[in-house]
Amino acid sequence: MNEKFFSLPEERQRAMLNAGYRVFAHNSYKKSPMSEIADAAGISKALLFHYFGNKKGLYLFLWEHCAQVTLQKLEQSGCYEGEDVFEIMRLGLRAKMEIMRSYPDMGLFAIKAYYEKDPAVVREIQESIASRGAFGVHAPRLRLDPEQFVPGLDLARMYQNMFWASEGFIWELTQGGDVDIDRFEREYDGMIDFWRSVYLRKEG
Repeated sequence: MNEKFFSLPEERQRAMLNAGYRVFAHNSYKKSPMSEIADAAGISKALLFHYFGNKKGLYLFLWEHCAQVTLQKLEQSGCYEGEDVFEIMRLGLRAKMEIMRSYPDMGLFAIKAYYEKDPAVVREIQESIASRGAFGVHAPRLRLDPEQFVPGLDLARMYQNMFWASEGFIWELTQGGDVDIDRFEREYDGMIDFWRSVYLRKEG
């Protein structure tokens, strides 16, 4: 636990976190200078080192913060409950959109960190992923009734494809800078309706 950092006012904490997420989200780990993060946070580089020790310390702190916030919001959203996989996906994405309102670059940071290959951090990140699993709902936890879907459908693959499409949608959306979250939710609702029309068994 970083007691020095958590003793700061919440607004100051959020400014530093968002600065770190922004810089790391738009650069590789190696090409993310602490000076740029400090400038974005409105503090000195020395103060950033005071709170996090070094760049690796900050990066791993951001990763753990991202994991904790994401898993907490997903639990609160109710996406681990119920049997409607499409509503589960909707609730999960809306939880992530709620996070983006407070931490606009966290989602992109998570995707970049997931695939980061820099030897300075890759072991710790992969160990964290292995211990937690992906920050989402896993197909084996879902209680899906095969009778609700088109005959012969591989439900695990269906879910995996929807999950990948959702993550890819977030990735594409965040590449352009500022995100219109309301528009994103409308477009994602359209994707959900499309999946329903394709995968659900037709009555009669």
